[in-house]
Amino acid sequence: MNNQYGIIMAGGIGSRFWPESTAEMPKQFLDLLGTGKSFIQQTFERLQKLIPADQIYILTNERYRDLIRGQLPQISDNQIIAEPVMRNTAPAVLYAAKKIHQLNPEANLLVAPSDHYIADEDKFINNVQTAFEATAQRDILMTLGIVPHSPNTGYGYIQYDKNTDEPIKKVLKFTEKPDLQAAVKFLNEGNYLWNAGIFIWRTASILKAFETYLPEMYQRMSTGDTLYNTEKEPEFIAEVFPQLQNISIDYGILEKADNVYVLPADFVWNDLGAWNAIYEQLKPANQDNIVINSELLADNSKGNLVKTNGKKVVLKDLQDYIVVDSASTLMIIPRKDDQKVKDYARKFKS
Repeated sequence: MNNQYGIIMAGGIGSRFWPESTAEMPKQFLDLLGTGKSFIQQTFERLQKLIPADQIYILTNERYRDLIRGQLPQISDNQIIAEPVMRNTAPAVLYAAKKIHQLNPEANLLVAPSDHYIADEDKFINNVQTAFEATAQRDILMTLGIVPHSPNTGYGYIQYDKNTDEPIKKVLKFTEKPDLQAAVKFLNEGNYLWNAGIFIWRTASILKAFETYLPEMYQRMSTGDTLYNTEKEPEFIAEVFPQLQNISIDYGILEKADNVYVLPADFVWNDLGAWNAIYEQLKPANQDNIVINSELLADNSKGNLVKTNGKKVVLKDLQDYIVVDSASTLMIIPRKDDQKVKDYARKFKS
């Protein structure tokens, strides 16, 4: 029996990619790179290179169940693990881990975001396989860390013990998004990695960690009949899940546990957190414009990201801007202000 399972985290709203990403059609279900496939479809295909398709589960919000059915018709309804309300990553991971553990107590689980960019997919698969082999043999919690190439203040950092030649390193500390001075210091010290939010562990190991570090949450999810494949599961989850603490898996478990390890990853990674990250990922060598699903006539205009639903666009004397035309909204802002998009979306909503 293949004990390797996957969980794709697909419950977020992706508000930094407004107006394309909305609560009804969030980032993970969009093709923001113009590849012809959504982020979640690309992630599923990537994991399928290592994990059987029927052992890849989608962890999402109940409201996105039909979207997932439409974009991933190859999976069964049982592979969609739907939260009734949003409760951060710790309750979601606990729910998924319990469900899969009841199916296979020997399950070895990869937890991965649905909406990140990963190049060198063969290297990604090799890194995950290395982690799977380690967690299958040891009671450890593992994460993949990205070797930083700049003092980025938009990512969390993982400090590891550098006094070992082993490829898998003991984690010393997690640090939330630092200021620039701290990020430069981390880069110079040489034993810090970006936290990509990709985790590997046996379900038995992560459930033991929940019982130790989040005992109230663990107990609430352990009340009643077996979750997996029972008629009572929807009723049980609808009642219990909203009561669970709103806390991340990083803060609730990983920052407290003493058996956390990291593998410095070989692959190219980008969390594509906002519009400018799309530009940077696709950036041409001549600093020209990035054009997605559009036809562009550029007159003295460079460094722009232009995305429409098939429209012709004319730009004159415009440099380093984001131009996004969705079904209902046109947004034109400087690339340097892409972090304000979430605020603009909130203002329109209110």
